[in-house]
Amino acid sequence: MKLGLINSAWAQAGRETAWGIAKTKELGFDTIDIFADPLDIDIRERRLIKRECDRIGLPIVSIACVAVGLVDFNPSVQRFSIDRVKAYLDLAYEYEAKNVLLVLGEYIWNQEVIPPAEQWRTAVQNCQRLAEHAEKLNVQIALELEPFALSLVNNVDTMVRFIDDVGHPAVQANIDVSHLCLSRVAPEELRRLQGKAIHVHISDCDGKRHGDLPPGRGVVEFVPYLREIKALGIDGSISIELEYSPEPEQIEAWVAEAYRETKKLMSEVDLLD
Repeated sequence: MKLGLINSAWAQAGRETAWGIAKTKELGFDTIDIFADPLDIDIRERRLIKRECDRIGLPIVSIACVAVGLVDFNPSVQRFSIDRVKAYLDLAYEYEAKNVLLVLGEYIWNQEVIPPAEQWRTAVQNCQRLAEHAEKLNVQIALELEPFALSLVNNVDTMVRFIDDVGHPAVQANIDVSHLCLSRVAPEELRRLQGKAIHVHISDCDGKRHGDLPPGRGVVEFVPYLREIKALGIDGSISIELEYSPEPEQIEAWVAEAYRETKKLMSEVDLLD
């Protein structure tokens, strides 16, 4: 697999877009994932991202999208959210990316007011609509597994069930190693995602709270997960996800450390292309 970076690492440290893209290539990454809302960036930023990635030969693999409104109980919010995710899919097509990384929402009101089955059904139906749009563009949707108690998709069981309920090849799974650790998902459970996983995120954590640290700074036992990921035969990238460095002024060293340690882990299980 290729080794990539989600460019939010640079943005959250206040670094300029073009600088972050160039630094990603300079540090040795093969690919890049883009965290940018097509409804927020202007045409100059939109074109700059693709132009700079093309100029230095850094393929865009995935575009990250958080769309919690897809499971909102208000139809107007759902309609807006569907149109917004379609804009992400259009941007993925424009950027020649493979997928849109989609973060679904959570059950509202502690599952006590709206029946959870109704929210689940709403999410499935809206993702089916999005899958049809993705298919027209030859782009896929990679669902994120979120390690929180009220997240719709928060373990392998719910991931498999959701993908099967959507029943469309454009909707598949993203594997986030840190989230698996936080959800207490054993590496062997990843075997159930054979033929269903298309993208991977990697980071470390303290085993208790969401953290997105460079590998080696937390408690995640990476090798068993990476061996299972290798067995899945995913044709794609493992993208490092780093958020909110405690020392933003040292972000370059933070990312370089994550690259070095992740590459070492991937080499250990012969996972690098």
